[in-house]
Amino acid sequence: MGVIGIITCEVLELEFAHLLCADPDLSRITVLEDIRSARLIEMLESKASHRLRRIPHINSYISDHSQHDAELTEALVRVMELALHRKKSILQKGLINAAREMRPHVDALLLGYGLCGGAIENPQKLLDVGIPVFIPMDGDHPVDDCVGLLMGGRDNYYAEQCKIPGTYFMTPGWTYHWKRVFGPDSSSLKSEMAKRLFDRYERSLLIVTPLMPEDEMEQNVKEFNRLFGCRLEKREGTMEILNETWKAAKVFLKNKDRPTSNGKIKENKL
Repeated sequence: MGVIGIITCEVLELEFAHLLCADPDLSRITVLEDIRSARLIEMLESKASHRLRRIPHINSYISDHSQHDAELTEALVRVMELALHRKKSILQKGLINAAREMRPHVDALLLGYGLCGGAIENPQKLLDVGIPVFIPMDGDHPVDDCVGLLMGGRDNYYAEQCKIPGTYFMTPGWTYHWKRVFGPDSSSLKSEMAKRLFDRYERSLLIVTPLMPEDEMEQNVKEFNRLFGCRLEKREGTMEILNETWKAAKVFLKNKDRPTSNGKIKENKL
């Protein structure tokens, strides 16, 4: 059926591992192997090792045409560095370069991102690679970010912000990676600057999904709460928006070469 290229942040590695492993239509999952994709690969190996392929560079990718049939799909995955959204131009440049490198090998792109501070308001225009670009949508606009994605959209996100403005949102990925936001030197966590930055935070809110046990999430944020004096609260998360985005990309692939009634191939307009 075709190849879906996935470009995602490390913070969503758990969600994409689950999504890809659970899809019986995927004949192969190819991942660009580097330090950023190591944990995703580890998770894929535990549940879908027979479909997993590692490559050292995007140009090493060769589609498995011999095993394709009308209902099977391949995924080509590139994991980007955590927290690129801290600077809009850096995230945009990284996504543009990644999309251009993947373009010759895929039929559509799926982004594991949201608006991310306005960096990706119009992904089709930003990337301009001549193929459909799918991004998790919240109604008529992309989700705000990975937190909005797993909370089910802006209304839920905003309601929690209004409830307690001093909230640090913790998805499963953020509970695992939060220290790296401060850089490689863990001593910076105790700096006066870090403490001033989090002075107004009152709580850490766990966005709980079945993909990570609650007790593991709690353990992951114990040091954060201790350092910055936050209390712990929880609310249920959801994979619905990401699942719907994946389904939309698959529907495009299924229909992209569909014959019309006169026997000609129907072209999809971007």
